Amino acid sequence: MILKCAIIDDEPLAAELLASYAKRTPELNLTGVYNSAVLAMKELRGNPVDILFLDIQMPEISGLEFAGLLPESTRVVFTTAFDRYAVEGFKVNAADYLLKPVSYESFVAAVSKVAEWFGAKEHADALSYDKFVYIKSEYKLIRADFNDIVYVEGVKDYVKFYFGDKRKPIMSLINMKRVEDCLPNPPFMRVHRSFIANMAKVDMIDRSRMVVGGVYIPISESYKEQVQAFIDKHSIF
Repeated sequence: MILKCAIIDDEPLAAELLASYAKRTPELNLTGVYNSAVLAMKELRGNPVDILFLDIQMPEISGLEFAGLLPESTRVVFTTAFDRYAVEGFKVNAADYLLKPVSYESFVAAVSKVAEWFGAKEHADALSYDKFVYIKSEYKLIRADFNDIVYVEGVKDYVKFYFGDKRKPIMSLINMKRVEDCLPNPPFMRVHRSFIANMAKVDMIDRSRMVVGGVYIPISESYKEQVQAFIDKHSIF
């Protein structure tokens, strides 16, 4: 996968260093190097990139403000000399945060992280479009339509898929994070460390638990906020 990238940094030497890194990295196609955020904004509006290396402290507009103007498809890697911006950086969904002087090793690690994100997104988009998945169970690949999956349970090193019809649950040697990344959200949502629910199949929600397919499954404190946000969007009070 080749990622289109650009660099915005008002310090010419810092921008040149990152540009030299980008040119050395086979996975990157460098389309622009900018010392002005305002100029970059005009250029990138008509020619968006996959990954943007963005300085935070700039005179015209801060990198944090600039990041808020970008499309969701552009992944931002902040570059700065100050670690105090780390929390603010991740609040705007930054892919990574590199401290100056940036080493080539940390640069490549950030690129790899973004490439993994795009790979996972491409896979998830394909699954969402096709609306089914093949689940590996022992030596077989078993097709499961998303609409048939009621909930998923993590059981030690395995994951168990439960269905609304009379089909028996399918056990697969895979972790919950991988399943969570593959199943489209919505309607699937992580509601507990050990459970992912098809929210379109939820019959009833009662405080810290829900009924899915006639079975009570818990809602943990860590996931209550996102479950409540989903409920609010689908409620009549």
